[in-house]
Amino acid sequence: MLQTIKRADSAVSIIGAGIAGAWQALLFAQAGHAVTLHERGDAAMTDSTSHWAGGMLAPWCEAEVAEPIISRLGQRSLDIWRRELPDTPFNGSLVVAHPRERNDFERFARMTEEHRRLDAASLAELEPSLEGRFRDALFFPTEGHVEPRRVLPKLHERIRAAGGTIKFSSDVSAADLDGIVIDCRGLSARDEQPDLRGVKGEMILIETSEVQLARPVRLIHPRWPLYVIPREDNLFMLGATSIEAEDTGVSVRSALELLGAAYTVHPAFGEARIVEFGSGLRPAFPDNLPRIGIRGGRITVNGLYRHGFLIAPALAELTLQYVQRGQIDNEVMQCG
Repeated sequence: MLQTIKRADSAVSIIGAGIAGAWQALLFAQAGHAVTLHERGDAAMTDSTSHWAGGMLAPWCEAEVAEPIISRLGQRSLDIWRRELPDTPFNGSLVVAHPRERNDFERFARMTEEHRRLDAASLAELEPSLEGRFRDALFFPTEGHVEPRRVLPKLHERIRAAGGTIKFSSDVSAADLDGIVIDCRGLSARDEQPDLRGVKGEMILIETSEVQLARPVRLIHPRWPLYVIPREDNLFMLGATSIEAEDTGVSVRSALELLGAAYTVHPAFGEARIVEFGSGLRPAFPDNLPRIGIRGGRITVNGLYRHGFLIAPALAELTLQYVQRGQIDNEVMQCG
């Protein structure tokens, strides 16, 4: 371990201003480090994975398919989201299913925790737009969600307020930088981490005033979970697929399935206006688990897969604990 790692006032350069890099920059700046965050794109971040993310903060829902480490990091992250951005919506999340997916719904209930079952009347009281649509639901009351395109600029503002510097259109490599360097480039880091792959997640943004939802609704689906995530201004995000492909288009099949599934959640979505189609490539290692790599003053944070907004705060906290105290989390960190 380099001695500079343990200096509380060490200069820190972070490459990549998406959700992983933004949280690293914020926590390090708040801890008193001289932070510079480099982003090769512009401030709109339209080419980033974060731009196309769902923004689900749902560690208990994810326990159905994710490893326990994701739930652990996610639960810790919820505390950090609440602390740093107290206006983050924590209205919970809902899981519903149609009769033909009943067995999968019951399996989901068995494999997850921190939920309570709602009957049809309780569901209608919680979400009046869903009255008469489902006979019951699972309610995860402590989960939350953010709107990535709104929350990422807020994080950038918080970084600047904490004394950090953000340089957009700054295409740098670790070799160009002094001091501690934290690489959060996602798929762009395959020049040094060739085992990374891109997993496509497609989304559709629609607009309607005929449906009102206060929280994300997850529909059990035979191929992938469908999320209907409320946004501001009568917008809803429909997503997301998980496809082992590295193109960035939305297929006709995916569009039909996402729109069709949304229609089964509420027929009014059939009259909604389509605002946008898009997809992002999530960086993933072969085991789909995140990894913090440490080699002297060089740190890499990558492989957040489909859990970026959920686990990025906790990963930043682990990195900071290592730099300041040499503390290692063996489930996430690899040294040497």
